[in-house]
Amino acid sequence: MKSSKKCENITIISYNLMGDILKKIFESIGLLSLICFGFFYTEKISTVLKDNDDILKQIKQIENQYKVDAIDAIVEGNTIIPGVSGSVIDVNKSYKKMKKINSFNDNLIVYKTIKPNISVNKVYDKYIISGNKNKKEVALIFLVNDKDNISDIISILDEKEVLTTFFTDGYWFENNNDLVLELIDRGHIIGNLGYLNKYSNDTTKWMNTIIKRVGNQENTYCYNIDSDENLKVCNDNNSYTIRPNLIVKNNPLIEVKNNLNNGSIIALDINDITIKQLPLILDYIDSKGLDLITLENLIDE
Repeated sequence: MKSSKKCENITIISYNLMGDILKKIFESIGLLSLICFGFFYTEKISTVLKDNDDILKQIKQIENQYKVDAIDAIVEGNTIIPGVSGSVIDVNKSYKKMKKINSFNDNLIVYKTIKPNISVNKVYDKYIISGNKNKKEVALIFLVNDKDNISDIISILDEKEVLTTFFTDGYWFENNNDLVLELIDRGHIIGNLGYLNKYSNDTTKWMNTIIKRVGNQENTYCYNIDSDENLKVCNDNNSYTIRPNLIVKNNPLIEVKNNLNNGSIIALDINDITIKQLPLILDYIDSKGLDLITLENLIDE
């Protein structure tokens, strides 16, 4: 009897303890529910107040007006022309900036970028033939071979405050490493002409390593007119391949005047005629309202 009574007492105590535990659990759940509901309710109120804020309304009213659609890259066969990024108002960031002064101010509008659906970015298996025609920009590239002296070209570019692109062959590159790094450091771009207009994996990898790791140039470039074999080597080494749409032959100034367009990539040999006419070419490009930029900037979307 005593044993049975003791068990009964233990059972009652257990039920009481379980009851207390369940009560605390339900109280905790209730408290958490109230807290969550409080947060939810507060957020809803904040959202309603924000949506009715005059500053936010004004931002949303001009949202479509300030939107610039992205332009896709143009791909035709094995060629590509870079696209152009668009932009749209970042409503939340713009609102936060204006709310600090509690007034609408279009100078405080913050934008976010819309990237093209079709892009040149990291497309290494096609020939880039020009910059985008919607941008008033062009790029000069100089083809530097083994015995060429580019000091006069550099002096003219310095005087005109122009940055450009030098495609150097392997032999010139070997003998002018310090100048290569100096040109990159000054903001010019270095491209790869290969050895005797041919590319191999070993030499391309070697030049790219110096250009990118030592010179800290972001991208690497090959110059290629019509060799799919060379295109494959450059593709395998993650180098953009350039096929200029304006290759100057005998009369640089006249050929530039007759063929210059938005997005032109103009290839020039290093010779006495180029050196003599380069200042006139630079002045002519400027007179047409075109920005003369590096190849890297020209293909940047």
